[in-house]
Amino acid sequence: MTVSPASEASLRAAMARLLAGQPQRTDGALTKENLAREAGVSHATVHRTTGVLAEWNTQVTRPIRRTPSEVARDDTITALRTQLTQARGHARELQGRLDALATVTANLYAENLHLRRRLTVKPPPRPRPGRLPADSEAEAQEDGEARRYFKPSLAAISELTGLRAPDDAQR
Repeated sequence: MTVSPASEASLRAAMARLLAGQPQRTDGALTKENLAREAGVSHATVHRTTGVLAEWNTQVTRPIRRTPSEVARDDTITALRTQLTQARGHARELQGRLDALATVTANLYAENLHLRRRLTVKPPPRPRPGRLPADSEAEAQEDGEARRYFKPSLAAISELTGLRAPDDAQR
């Protein structure tokens, strides 16, 4: 069967409008059904017009069935996926910081326990004046250095506790 020249002309004009993105009767999706609707002919007429159909198939390799609302939806999905990727990266960074803080806290806790044990350990008997036992000389030196650095002043203690510092005469 042959197609009338008027139908073929309307199909070519409809194809030009659809490919240019200026549809008059359809949503603009590049499908054969929209080509028929845009031209005002039946779907069967599109398939009978072999020349127009071959030209359509070379221009449109695969049909695009996306309406403007679908395009907007896809753009929103893409933006949300980008935000999700950024949020996951930020969460990974925060988790790394949290892990580092947990490690520091655990180390401080262990050090605190060690120092508390050291305070509660019964000190060895005091050596005779003027002499230290050979094995505790290093410890005594270490403790002396620690006391030198960590000895709080009476003014600092009175400031923290609210108690008056004793006078030198009362000592």
